[in-house]
Amino acid sequence: MSVSEESPAADIAAGYGFAGPALELGALLWGGACHSDAPIRIPLAMLNRHGLVAGATGTGKTKTLQLIAEQLSANGVPVFLADIKGDVSGVSAPGEDSERIRQRAEQVGQEWEARGFPCEFYGLGGTGPGIPVRATVTSFGPVLLSKVLQLNRTQEQSLALIFHYADQKGLELVDLKDLRAVVAFLVSDTGKAELKGIGGLSTATAGVILRAITAFEQTGAGGFFGEPEFDTSEFLRTAPDGRGLVSVLELPAVQDKPQLFSTFLMWLLADLFHDLPEAGDLEKPKLVFFFDEAHLLFDGASKAFLESITQTVRLIRSKGVGVFFVTQTPKDVPGDVLAQLGNRVQHALRAFTPDDAKALKATVRTFPNSAYDLEEVLTGLGTGEAVITVLSETGAPTPVAVTRLRAPQSRMGPVEASALEAAVKGSALYGRYAEAVDRESAYEKLTAEQRSAEAAALKAAEEKAGAEREASPASPPRRDESLAGQVVGSGIFTSLARSIGTQLGREISRSLFGTARRRR
Repeated sequence: MSVSEESPAADIAAGYGFAGPALELGALLWGGACHSDAPIRIPLAMLNRHGLVAGATGTGKTKTLQLIAEQLSANGVPVFLADIKGDVSGVSAPGEDSERIRQRAEQVGQEWEARGFPCEFYGLGGTGPGIPVRATVTSFGPVLLSKVLQLNRTQEQSLALIFHYADQKGLELVDLKDLRAVVAFLVSDTGKAELKGIGGLSTATAGVILRAITAFEQTGAGGFFGEPEFDTSEFLRTAPDGRGLVSVLELPAVQDKPQLFSTFLMWLLADLFHDLPEAGDLEKPKLVFFFDEAHLLFDGASKAFLESITQTVRLIRSKGVGVFFVTQTPKDVPGDVLAQLGNRVQHALRAFTPDDAKALKATVRTFPNSAYDLEEVLTGLGTGEAVITVLSETGAPTPVAVTRLRAPQSRMGPVEASALEAAVKGSALYGRYAEAVDRESAYEKLTAEQRSAEAAALKAAEEKAGAEREASPASPPRRDESLAGQVVGSGIFTSLARSIGTQLGREISRSLFGTARRRR
């Protein structure tokens, strides 16, 4: 159906008539009809201004990510996708033609063609399918690690002190056993004095941190920390044909560790921010990063953690990286972060409970003034339909447009496990990251120092015992065998020998088990 030049729909359509390259999202819905001659688009150059994809479960958020990822790849822009449910791997394979897809394509004016896109598949620390993505504890840092370990503000500050000490002393924190070794050393009799001048570490706080590390490892999460550490610049690559690589982080195996994978995604983003140079405004982004299940990142976050996220999102735009947060409602994202998300794709919301109704009203208030009754529209959208507003080429918000979205060209579902495994093992990166490496780091260094100290103590004890033997009075000359036998066999001699042996044994035991007398 065509848009009447005098209807509000014409004004909305005009707001999406960009001159430069743009991604095609779908067609305008107005007056109960889909207008194929009114395409809704997003300028390619504005995708580093960040965005939000929101909506209730089952409303089509994943397919929207797939649609945007395909077009970014086709335009030579690398993409990062977190695959929480395990159904995004299909972007690597051509889609399957069907009557429903042909109907959707006709409604939105799409020339649909089945296409797969170049992909790399990753997994956290080798858990599940994918090239292992690992980080060292040092690079992960105390703020992110505190989030994972669910530490409070005081404990987070103590953890930062531990990191500072390890860095100053050249104790590399590669994996969790390194961190545990440093914490244990700093509350030992030998290590207590190390932090005395800068606040110290209480035994109680150290105990909380050690218990948190142990509990974390028992969930099987210890393998996410180690070497070889993943180089996040791998996400910026393009395929030989010029299309952007779609990096898919497979997370179904860690669905029961939401704090971990949401925080790990933040580490990936922060690492990119740290390494990339300033780029300013580009014709197209260097990378678009989709942050799925974003509400998990912000749940229970400390003030310092939220400040770090806000700063990263604010500044990474100038480095050519766009970030799209994916969640159920905009209220899941803190206001300071939400204010930086210039592109919005809002799928349907439900209003079954008073809390749902409150969230609906809050969502409507986040949109510009609209010709639609958004409260009514948002509860009546079908699957694959959304309310959209983006930034125009001049940086101004476009009119709010209710949109029927295009169908993805790749498979809308996972690829077979055998195909996924073949893609992983056939990657040029597999040999570089597949096998974990355990080099000398804090644990090995502190263990070696402890053994050296124990050996020195043992040697000192032996030398002391030898000196005592040499200083003891010489035995009187034997007068006859019967007298010597009587002395050796006497109770006094046996008691004396037992006493000397016990004293020597204690000296040796103290050095072996670390139970030396306290200094008074």
